Amino acid sequence: MAEAILIDLFSLPTNSQNNSIQKLLCGKLEMIEKHDSVSAPFVYIMCYQTPGSKRSSKQDSLLQIISGLQILKKGIEVVCMTSTAAALYTIKQKLDEKDLSIIKIILPLQRKAVMEVYINDLFTAVYQFEFEDLWPACDGNSFQQLADTQTDRQTLPAEEMELIRNEIQIYLESLPGLKGEVNILKSSLIPGHIFLHGFTTRTGGISYIPTLSSFNLFSSSKRRDPKVVVKENLRRLANAAGFDPETFHHVKVNHANDVWIMGKPQPDSYDGIVTNWKDVTIAAPGADCIPVLFADPVKKACGAAHSGWRGTLLGVAMATVNAMVTEYGCNLKDILVVLGPAVGPCCFTLSQESAQEFYNLDPKCVRRFESSTPNVDIRRATRILLETGGILPHNIQDDSFTFCTACHPDKFYSHVRDGPNFGTQMGFISIRD
Repeated sequence: MAEAILIDLFSLPTNSQNNSIQKLLCGKLEMIEKHDSVSAPFVYIMCYQTPGSKRSSKQDSLLQIISGLQILKKGIEVVCMTSTAAALYTIKQKLDEKDLSIIKIILPLQRKAVMEVYINDLFTAVYQFEFEDLWPACDGNSFQQLADTQTDRQTLPAEEMELIRNEIQIYLESLPGLKGEVNILKSSLIPGHIFLHGFTTRTGGISYIPTLSSFNLFSSSKRRDPKVVVKENLRRLANAAGFDPETFHHVKVNHANDVWIMGKPQPDSYDGIVTNWKDVTIAAPGADCIPVLFADPVKKACGAAHSGWRGTLLGVAMATVNAMVTEYGCNLKDILVVLGPAVGPCCFTLSQESAQEFYNLDPKCVRRFESSTPNVDIRRATRILLETGGILPHNIQDDSFTFCTACHPDKFYSHVRDGPNFGTQMGFISIRD
């Protein structure tokens, strides 16, 4: 059963006949009240509003009709915007505030193909949609005449789909950044005249869901942030940092130690990536796991790795280093490694069986070892493995970003703190000209 109902009137002309539209809306609203009011108490009417600079002193007639319906006093909300993207995204925020996921859309079925493009871009698999025809079954009357002005299409031409996506992109670009400006943390160890790099925080983006707000940089079918929102956050990061978002590549996490050498066939999943290509930005995500950056200013090569506790034990950091040595002839003594923000031992626990492997590496990596869930220091373990592998101690920086991600909700995302609907920050690096 639907948790919310959306009535889409965007395809109706603003000068529609008052009596016909009023009769149509009243019939639909009465039907909703009779059959859906218990299962779907939230009803939204979505319609077009002429931009303010182009409007006459008189309101749009369609808006007048809707506003004049007495039944609107029963809690139905009207959302009038200058574009479908703006209206639908506004309604999405209202749905997310109420944690609603099952939506019935009442619309002219001829508009279904158009609506599906908007839905595919603005929503994720978390949401379920069903469609119902706006027009009642009737012949030879004003309803049918309005319906006949539409063209029945199952799919849209590529050009029309592109126009819709451009509309969505333009709207998202117009939204203000939340929680302040984009803030990028940089390391003093990596030479800025050779490499562009940084670690993101959670300010300056457009993600509005509390655990994802505001600069979430990863989209999942299990979360409510769609890819277009993450893409807009990435565009803002690229503008702030100075790289091209079209040549941005992040690892495809599998919590192991696979490394992709850029230019070779790309694996389905990997936690490390290395390149010696200029003006290509590579990145690793983190939301408690460590985003690790690697730079060789002599051979001008770089790398990024995602090091969670499993990847740490499997040696993903040294696997990334070894790929740089093998592929680009890097010397271990020249490679610089920076560990980005990650969960601290204050907040990260594992089963005693898993913690035993960190204890075997160095007892100082584990606190309260006698507990059933000891606290584990994955940063210390990563440094030990890097030093053991031949990276010089003074070429490892892990003390400038020692913020515990779980302890700083204002700065960072955290899976440990926020649960499955968590946001993601990134560590990124590229080689300048």
